[in-house]
Amino acid sequence: MADDAQKTHLLPTRKPTHRLELYSEAVVPTGRGPMRMVVFRDKVDGKEHLAVVRGEVAGKEGVPVRVHSECLTSEVFGSLKCDCAAQLDRALDFIAQQGCGILLYLRQEGRGIGLGNKLRAYALQAKGMDTYEANRHLGFPDDLRNYDIAAEMLKLLEVTNVDLITNNPLKIAGLVEAGIPVRRRIASRTPHNPHNLGYLKAKRDQTGHLIELLPRDDDSEAEVG
Repeated sequence: MADDAQKTHLLPTRKPTHRLELYSEAVVPTGRGPMRMVVFRDKVDGKEHLAVVRGEVAGKEGVPVRVHSECLTSEVFGSLKCDCAAQLDRALDFIAQQGCGILLYLRQEGRGIGLGNKLRAYALQAKGMDTYEANRHLGFPDDLRNYDIAAEMLKLLEVTNVDLITNNPLKIAGLVEAGIPVRRRIASRTPHNPHNLGYLKAKRDQTGHLIELLPRDDDSEAEVG
């Protein structure tokens, strides 16, 4: 019998929601084993969002889920100004270890303001503003991300309820309000560095993120869960 992660799913068996359409999917070999990658296309703005799925998740109780927003600077180019790449890696490691789970990769760069404005905000941060002050100075709210999209993706994947890998209470509230029950929160713990410490403290102190500031080199504790 084939590994669950390698089972294919015929697209015509699932119907699009009012906003998203399930556009394509394939099993992709990765360093963590085979992952089913499913692309959802937003019929309103044309953006494509990705679900990385391990194992069978339809109808399963307490599916481990990470709702993760794109961060090109960190995940591709290794920026140390945030902990996005580390959180992405930890979540994928955890899902692979569990043998079941989903990482939703949302195209919401810079908490929704886009790459160009994110770099403009970085320039202001270099002059002494924190991440929220910089966004406000540019005329943006603290966070423009929308978790209704994540909830629709989970519904199309036939997920019943989730164990959410997050430090952000807004993600929990956003999924619950959109009809996805969150059974419990799994902490996303990563070490800090001198370049992102202020960013993490601002998120913790100003917007209530449940962040535990681990020692920079203490990899033994820096695990999801």
